[in-house]
Order: sequence, then structure tokens, then C-alpha cells
Amino acid sequence: MSEHRRKPPQDGGNAPGRRGAQPGGERQPPGGRPPYNGNPAGAPGAGGPGAGAPGSRRRATARPGGQQHTAQQPRMTRAEMRKAAKRGGGRAANGTTGPSGRAGRTPPKKRFIDYPRWGKSGVRRWLPSWKQMLSVFLIFFGGSVAAVGVAYSQTTLPDLNKAVQQQNNIYQWSDGTTLATTGETNRQIVHLDHISTEMQWAAISAENASFKTDHGIDPKGIARAVLNMAQGGETQGGSTITQQYVKNAFLSQDQTLSRKVKELFVTLRVDKEKSKEEILEGYLNTSWFGRGSYGVQAAAKAYYNMNAKDLDACHAAMLAGLLKGAGYYDPSLNAANHARAVARWGDILDNMVRFNHLSQADRDKCTTFPEPVKEQGASNLGGQKGYLVDTAQRFVKSKGIEQKDLDRGGYTIRTTFDKKKVAELEAAVKKVSKANFDAKKRPKTDSDVQVGAASVEPGTGKIVALYGGPDYLKHFTNNADSTGIPIGSTMKPIVLASAMEYGVQTKLDSQGKPTRITPDSRYNGNDKIRIRQLDGNYVTQQDGSVLLQTNESPKAWGYISLRTAMLYSVNTPFVQLGEDVGLKKVSEMSQAVGLRKESLASLNASFSIGTSTPSAIRMANAYATFAASGTEVDPYSVVSVTHEGTKLKGFGQPESNRAMDAAVADTVTDVLKDVIWKDGGTGAAAKALGRVAAGKTGTTDENKSAWFVGYTPQLSTAVAMWREKPGSKKGLQQMYGLGTGNISDSVHGGKYPTEIWTEYMTAALQGTQEQPFPTPGDLDAVKLDASGAPSTASPSPSASASSEPPSAPPSDTPSRRPPSAPTMPDPGNSDGFPDGGGNGNGAGGWNTGGVLGGGNGNGNGPGGTSPTPVDSPETTPSAPEGGGGGRPGGVGGGTGGGWLGGTTGAADSGG
Repeated sequence: MSEHRRKPPQDGGNAPGRRGAQPGGERQPPGGRPPYNGNPAGAPGAGGPGAGAPGSRRRATARPGGQQHTAQQPRMTRAEMRKAAKRGGGRAANGTTGPSGRAGRTPPKKRFIDYPRWGKSGVRRWLPSWKQMLSVFLIFFGGSVAAVGVAYSQTTLPDLNKAVQQQNNIYQWSDGTTLATTGETNRQIVHLDHISTEMQWAAISAENASFKTDHGIDPKGIARAVLNMAQGGETQGGSTITQQYVKNAFLSQDQTLSRKVKELFVTLRVDKEKSKEEILEGYLNTSWFGRGSYGVQAAAKAYYNMNAKDLDACHAAMLAGLLKGAGYYDPSLNAANHARAVARWGDILDNMVRFNHLSQADRDKCTTFPEPVKEQGASNLGGQKGYLVDTAQRFVKSKGIEQKDLDRGGYTIRTTFDKKKVAELEAAVKKVSKANFDAKKRPKTDSDVQVGAASVEPGTGKIVALYGGPDYLKHFTNNADSTGIPIGSTMKPIVLASAMEYGVQTKLDSQGKPTRITPDSRYNGNDKIRIRQLDGNYVTQQDGSVLLQTNESPKAWGYISLRTAMLYSVNTPFVQLGEDVGLKKVSEMSQAVGLRKESLASLNASFSIGTSTPSAIRMANAYATFAASGTEVDPYSVVSVTHEGTKLKGFGQPESNRAMDAAVADTVTDVLKDVIWKDGGTGAAAKALGRVAAGKTGTTDENKSAWFVGYTPQLSTAVAMWREKPGSKKGLQQMYGLGTGNISDSVHGGKYPTEIWTEYMTAALQGTQEQPFPTPGDLDAVKLDASGAPSTASPSPSASASSEPPSAPPSDTPSRRPPSAPTMPDPGNSDGFPDGGGNGNGAGGWNTGGVLGGGNGNGNGPGGTSPTPVDSPETTPSAPEGGGGGRPGGVGGGTGGGWLGGTTGAADSGG
């Protein structure tokens, strides 16, 4: 360091005093060396003239290390000074001290963090000072606040847990009780306005009284819970409703520190971004209430069979108590639980009064603990339930709700199904089956029997009951809603209705329109007759041969009324009637009464006798149209649908349609009453019902299906039976020998299906007042005698030529479908019916023959002109097939041989 920058010694202090006590005012260095005065040469006080003069004060500057500089000693180099500074001011070798400090020791410079503490010894050296402690606290607190702020600013609401979004679909009986539930989670999410205010306040009073005012976290509540547990009291939860909602809806249930910290941040975010109403709604929809129920709506159903919006304070307080832990507070589990539940129930009600959420007067009404209903077993789809749900689900989807929507759940679907009637229909099927079928004893004839049945309310279209099979979990196909089973003769009433509504085109009225006819109009009922189309050609088969339409038996019916043909289910009159009306018109009527177009068969001659395959539901509805005097309402199975508490539009009773005149429908009913109540009717077994009813049997070709469809003014029911092995590609099996083992025995609709129908209807209508059918009105129609009508076919060879004996009494007639669709023959080959009669038998010919008889003898003379329809007496089944002295023949014939012809000679395809 340059000399001119040295600082001169300061006056005063202890060192000058000590120096002043020495000779010459200086401290002598050892060895007699003169002291170094620390001044530059020539400066005052430097060695030389005037040095050491009295009164002069010179401060000796100690060298680092305790030695003073002298004039004879060289000055320290910078390196020496640095080394001396590192050593610090210590005591000199000769015991002198430096310019400051004890024994020349220079105080060390204090560190930034004085720890261990300088100048302290023992324990105090290691104890931080209060300043240090305060500093550390402030730093930690400030850092924590900053960290929390950063973490909060970066916290976003996570997606809702998939689990809390899972809901089930609830299917209800017509009375609103639960039919079945689908889905893994028993939850029904409802909006807050569908949760009673009593339930809302009960939950708040039970779980978080400060919910409306806190910010999602309640420090006082947490401290109170900790203090209570520390004192050995009851375990309490410090979580608010918001925290519980966050844990339920956004986070896992893990009891970890990281989850707790995350819960804190998410709770604060939820409280900021969501309203209290949204939080409370979410909480009540995600909480566990026991009995397999998540959410208050499911809980209300599980414990009280109520909706959440209908809960009063008494019921709400009990459910709110479950939020603390259903395992401890479900009163139905054990006596201890019951006692806890009652005590907590009272506390919650008192809290509601205390927090002004309930008046004392209303509190006083809750004097008796509301015991829950008996817990129901888990709803499944076994038995008939699966078929009912399947039917309802199909209907819902037809209204635009997709399967993916149903899979998400949250739907409450109230059906039209009557629980009592469903059970009665199932019982009827089981009773008849058990009494008649034994698959183990007669596996070849009694195995794989299938039954499908449905019951519809006339005038409304409600499907009140159905039988889909023995058990949905074993047989998944819904037999009540299955197509593919030919309906046979149950189609004939629709053909008759078509003729009365649209008229026959073979006879035109004065305005050139088809003539509406009555059921007393007569048609040829003989077996194996040719069927003439509107253009005059015969119906032919694919190979070009003329179709000979058959009945079940070869009995020679002659010309019989349509009423009689319906009574005994004779095929040929209805096949010809369908052609006369026009098969397109018959198809239109089929759709008008509710049969689906896709279930209708191709329009050939057999269409009129039941080759179509609608379901039992649709057939019950078609006959319900007759019962409702021609008013058709599409069958429906769902009354209402709500989703998360909101009622959806588009459900309820469909609009009605006028399918036919009331007089037409009521006349069909009058005809079908005879099928049951007149002797020999194919539905005579239904007389056991003991009240007014109408119906029709049906049996198909090769005995592959059998039907009975019948109705009263209150109820229409269809029962179908067939044999088919589930999953087999063989299709329908023959039912010969079913119930007896004798393959010569056939099954008709008047047998087992009618027995099931009667058994069910007896139970279903028990206790209801018998109602009459309406009296048929004026049809404004004519009674047509088709024996003289221009378009009717003549009988082909007489039944007497058949080797098969006629059956007596006639049974329901299986429909017989031609091998393929009939084709039109070459017009040149169609020359009409044979002229005149033959051998005195057969009805008169078309354009040439008489009304009934042929000519006398062989009767082969030329015929007369076209006769007009004549009102002829109906041929009864007991009329003789031959004999003499009959009524006169037609215009072209001579004296007739008998009522149906002459002597019983060989039948001819005569007129």
C-alpha cells in the first residue's frame, strides 16, 4: 500500500496512554530497536530532527503478527499482509497486542447466517436466536403461500369419475312399482328441483351446517373434529359437503397425503366455479346410501319406494342419517343399527329446527320413526321380466332413443304391463303345459314346445300382459313379439271385414262400385275347388296346373254362408272371397287393424287363409280393433319415460285410427261369437269362460302352428303354439301327437291354445263386470249368393269321390299353401266353367248352368244366360248329398236331381 494512503494514528484510546507511560513516550521494541512511527519520511513525528520531543504523540502501528514496524525494518509486502490477514490479529510473540481486540486479536467478520452462533458457548451456541427462528418462519410461510398460490392457479377441475356417471335404467310396472333394473350401478341422477327441500336441508343439517356460507373448507369443523377425537369422543369427519362431493366425483377413495392435498385444491376450485346448488345436487347424486343404492333417488326407492321429490322431513332425516355410514345406520340390519338410526334421526330433525330449516310444528309431527320397507332382492331379468323389458326397450328405441343412450343409463321407463295379469298369463301357460306335455316321457312329440301370448286393452292399445317363453335367462327369444309363425285361419275375420268394408268387385252397385256384402252371403264350401281371379282366369300353380283349393276335410259343404264357413273354419269360401275383394284390399285391411306390412305374406290365393306371420302382440291388437268397434290404436308398452328427472316427450297412448266402420267391426264380432257359443264351433272350449266373448281358431299346413285369438269388450288376447328347437336351423316342427304321443292326432287352435286363453281370461277378468258387445248397426250391404255370381268358382269333383271320410264334427282347418306362388294361365286356355251339370250332380255352371242343380239325367245340354244372384237357402252340413226330386235347376238346366245334384255318381267338374 502506498505511504500517502496510510491513515494517521488517532488520538486517545488506551494504547496512547500506555505508550505515554514509557520513556520517550514510546514503547521500546525488544533489542533496543527504534520504533517505527508509521509516518512517511519527513512527516511530523518521523525519525530525525525533533523526533521524541516532549509533547509529541506518536502512535505506533503494530504489524500484523504482533510486531511493530521500525525504521530499520522493511515494510511488509502485499503477500505478507494477506497472510497476516488470514491469520488474524493474535497475540504477538512478545506478548504485545495489535491495535484492537484482546491481545491484539482482530474481531472476525460476521457470517451471513451466524450459525453456530459466534461468541456463544455450550448449548446456546447451537440454539438459534429468536430472530433466526422468526426469519425461518417468515421464509417458510411466505414460500408456502407462494407455492399454494402457484398450485391453485394451475389446478383445473378433473373429469368426473366414470363411476359416478354410471346409472341404471329402471323399468316400472303400470302402477309405478319397480319391475326390473338394468345396469351395474343402482343410481338415478336427478336434478335438484326433483329432490325435496326437506331432503336438501336434512343433508345440510346432518353433514355441513355452514355449507351455504363456507368456501368449501371449514377450519373450525376440522379443529372441532380433531379435538373431539383427541378427547376420546365419537369419531367425526371434518370434511364439508363440498369436500365429500369432490372425493366422490373427482378423486379416488385412497387415504393418502397426496390425495388429501389434491382434494384441498380441487375443493377450492369447485367452490369457486360451481354454485352451491350444483354442489349439493352432485353430492346427493353421488353419495352411498346403502342397500346397493347410489344417490338419493335410488335410496328413496330402496328404503321407502318413493321418489326423492316426495320425501318429507321425517323420511328425509332418516336418509340423511345414512350419509354418515349406511353400514352403521341402516335400521333394518340389526338392533344396534336401529337404535343408532333412531337417535341420529332425532338429532337431525332437531338440527333442522335449530338452523331454521324446519318449524317446530313440523318437527312435532315426526313422532314415529319411519321404518323402511323390506329390502327387495336384486332385480334381475329372469322369468317373464326379461321379455317385458325387451318389449319396452324395443318400443323406446322406436321413438328415437338409441342403444348407446340406454347404455349410459338414467332412464325411468314406466310400462303398460299389469303385474297381476302377467303372472296370471304365465300361470295359465304353465298349468296347461304341465297337464298335457311331457318331454321326458314323449320326447319325439312333446319336446321343444313354444308358446307366445299377448293381451291388449281394446280402445287404448295398452299391452297389459305377455308371455315370451319359459325363462328369459334360458330362452332369449321373445315369443310374444316374434314373427315367423303363420297365423292360419285367424286371418279369416280380416278377409270378412274387407268384404264388408270395401265390397266385392264381382258385383257392382248402381254407381259401378264394388258391392258391400253381409256375412250371410253364400260361397262354395266344397273341398278341392278351383279359384277364379277377377279377370276370369283360374289360379294356377307354378307348374301351370290349376290350383285345387282344399279344406281340412273333404266334406261336401256346398254353398254355405260366410258365417257358417267361419263357424266351422272352412277354407274355400274365404279363398274365393279374398279374390273377389282383391288381395290388395285385404292387405290394406290387415295393415289398418295393426298388422305390420313386413309380416304379411305375398299376395297369392293362400294369403286369405293365414300364410302371414305377425306376432302375438299384433294379432291381439288386430282383434282388439274389432272389440273397439273398428277403432285401432297401435299396441304400445311404455306409458312414460323420464331421464334424470326430466319427462321426455313422445310417449303415452298413440293416436287412434278408424280402421273400418263400426257396423262392420261389430258384425265381425257377432260372427266370431258364434265360433265360441254355437254348437260345433271350433272355439267351443272357450265357453268355459262363462261370459260373452268372441274369437277365432287357427291351424296351419302340416300342423306346424296353432292359434286362438279371442276377446271380450275389456280384453283381447292371442295365444300361439308351435314346436321349434331354440338355435336350430330346421325351423318349425310338426305337432302331430303333441300331448298324446299318437302321431295321427293333430293339434288345432281349438285345443291347447284355447285352453290357455280360457284359463288366463278367467283369472284376468275375475272381479270385473261382464259387458255386452255392441249390437251391429246397418251395414248398407247386400246378401250375395255367389252360387249365381259371375265370378265365383264352381266346385271341382265332389267330395264323395275322395277316399278320405269326412271328419265330424269339422275341426279348425289348417291352411294349405300352394307349393309356390300361383301364376296366371294362358288366357286362351280359360274357357270358363263347364257348361251345364254333369250326371245330375254339381252346382250350375257360370253363364250356362243353373243355381244348384244340373239337368235331368246327364244334364249336358246347353246352358242359359247369366243368372242374377238369387237368395237361396243355405246348405247345411246335414243336407243329403244325393237323391231325387230336388228343386228346379237354373236357367239353363232341367229338373234338378237333388239338393246338391243327382245320384251319388262319380263327381265331375260340372257346373
